[in-house]
Parts: sequence; structure tokens; C-alpha cells
Amino acid sequence: MDSLTQIALGAAVAELTLGKKIGNKSILWGAIAGTIPDLDVLSKAFVDPLDALAFHRGFSHSFLFAFLAAAGLGPLVHWIYKSKHHHRIALFCWCSLFLAIGIPILLSSIGLLFKVLAGIFLALILYSVYNKYRSPRSIQSEATRWDWTKLFFWAIVTHPILDCFTTYGTQLFQPFSDYRVSFNNISVADPLYTIPLIICLFLMSRKLKTDDKRRMIMWIGILISSAYMLFTIWNKSRINSVFEKTLQAENIEYKRYMTSPSILNNVLWFCLAERENDYVFGLYSVFDKKKEVQLETLDKNWNFLDAQKDDKVINTLRWFSNDYYAVMIRRDGSLQINDMRFGTFDGSAKNEESYIFRFGVARKSDGSYVLTDEQAGPPNDKRADIFKVLWERIKGI
Repeated sequence: MDSLTQIALGAAVAELTLGKKIGNKSILWGAIAGTIPDLDVLSKAFVDPLDALAFHRGFSHSFLFAFLAAAGLGPLVHWIYKSKHHHRIALFCWCSLFLAIGIPILLSSIGLLFKVLAGIFLALILYSVYNKYRSPRSIQSEATRWDWTKLFFWAIVTHPILDCFTTYGTQLFQPFSDYRVSFNNISVADPLYTIPLIICLFLMSRKLKTDDKRRMIMWIGILISSAYMLFTIWNKSRINSVFEKTLQAENIEYKRYMTSPSILNNVLWFCLAERENDYVFGLYSVFDKKKEVQLETLDKNWNFLDAQKDDKVINTLRWFSNDYYAVMIRRDGSLQINDMRFGTFDGSAKNEESYIFRFGVARKSDGSYVLTDEQAGPPNDKRADIFKVLWERIKGI
């Protein structure tokens, strides 16, 4: 899931684990713990894009990592709160967290008005935090070393578990297996899952740590989000049924199929079935009048690669896409590998820029391949148009 959702879930889990003892500090440390697994994206600064692609949602998203990280971070934070400089460390952590959330928003492509409002909101929060933690007032923690360890474990382990429900997949069993667990029932960013957590976190933070209503409010947020997650699983079963009936009605024989929701919603789904040399696919909205998927065909074009059997680039992209990939020739004559699991933004298979995950590759003189570029999402200059088309399709046909 997206970073904001993982921060909110980490904070919520931490509150239920330790909120009665440490109050709103559970929000801070839960949010930090919920972010830790995704710090593997920093690998892009040290390794090539292909290795970074394979490393993301790898060991840092495994069960073993959750145990090891909790065993190290729990005693460390316990020691921090026993030191005389705990207020300065807490101030640094709070400010770092809010800046990590706010700066990407300010640098994004949202409108100027929203940037100004977000900047003002961020400044007010930072000012409030600074006033609270600038002096060594009585903010010592009652939590034990074991309490902190439990907080970090649950806030960290729920991160990869949540990621398992997305299409991207999570390597829960690293370093023993690189199998990617993926249930494909919720988008990597879905506000209907995230918003209840954020609202309840805000309401809960206004209560004293001794107030029993804190836990009740947080449980309400968790239950609403979990109920929505259950709905997405049920909704996926409905989409699967529609797709299966469509394939049967069209007398299409296939090797396997998958369905996955489009970005930011659980209404519009991408349906994909694999055959020997091609794919049949289509978009289906729960608001469509006909309970059928309008299908198109796309050649795999795997023969375009002519790759060596042990080619690292091709094998990594095959593993990443779970062998749901197709090859196309770009307008400039170069090759592009498209991860078909995520489909396209506009339902078109002909436009090279419509694919959500796409990779440019080039063949070297020795016959091996090199990754030339990696793209995720629409180009900035076409983002508004593509999302407009997506919204129109969500409303049904």
C-alpha cells in the first residue's frame, strides 16, 4: 500500500498495543515503524534499477525482518526514553516524520492552492510539536523494554501483511524464498481503506491516554478499514465470476487468469487471461450495464526478445511480473516489456505510455539485455487526460 496508509496503520496498531501507557507517543513510533519496511526504496541510490526492483518488498517485508527489527528497535527506544535527552530525540523524530510526509506533497504536481494549504498545515503542526518537545518536561515513558518490542513488531509486521492484498506482491518468506504473496483484491492506494484510519487517529489523539474512549475510537477505525478490506475480497470474487462467465460464453480456452483493481478504487477492474501466444483482457466496472467483460486480444511477442535462457534482466522482469508480460516495439524502435498484471490506465493496449508498469530494454552486442528505463504511472504531461478517461470508465458503460 502507499506510504500514508502504512503510516496510519502502523500508528493505529501501536495505539492498540501501547497507547494506554504512552499516549500519543504511540502515534509517532507506530508511524515510524510502519514506514521502516519501505525504506528499502533507498536501495536505488546504491544499486542499479533492476536490483532495486527485485529488492523492494523483499527482506524488509518479511516475517524474519519484523522479528529482528523489533528485537533491536524496542530496546533502543526504551533506552532513549531513559536518557536525559529524550525530548530532543522525540522532537527530531516528530519533525522528520512530518517532513517526510509533507515534502513529497509540496513537490508533487497538485495545484498551487493545495500546496499552499498543505504548507500552512505542515507549518502549524511542526510549530505545535516544537512547543511541546523543546524542553525536558515530564514526557518520560512508562513502557518496558518488552512493551516497546511488541509495539515495533506489530507495527512492522502488519505492513507486509497489508501489502499482500495488492497486486505488487510481497516476499514474506525472505531470505528462504523469493515467492511474492499477492491476493490482488485492493489497489496499492485506496482512500476508502485509509481515510477511516486517519479520521479515527485524529479523534483518538484528542483524548487522554487514560480515557477508555481512545481504544474504542481506534478499534472503530480498524474495524471499518478491515470491513472494507473484506468487501474488496468479496467484490473480487464477483468480478472473477463475471470474467469466467465471459470467457466461457466466448468459448475462450486459457491457461490461467487474474483480476486486479485499478488505481484509487475497487470499482473498475482489469481482467486478464493468458493463452499460449497472447492475452485476452478487458476492463469491467461494477456500474457496467452488462455483466460481461468487453475483451481485446494482445500478442505476447515474447519472440521479440530472443533472449539467452539465463539472461538476468529478462529473468528478473519475468519473475517480477509472474510471467504476465508482453513485449512491444516503441515508436522509436526500441523494445518495451509491459507488466500485464497492472494493465493500462485507459484500457488501450496500443499506446506504449498507457501501461502502468513498463520497462525499456536493449540488446547488447554479446546477446544479453540491459534495462534502459523503468516507468510507473502515466507521463506527467498526460496524467490529467488519462485520469479523466479512467474516471469516465469507472462510471460504467
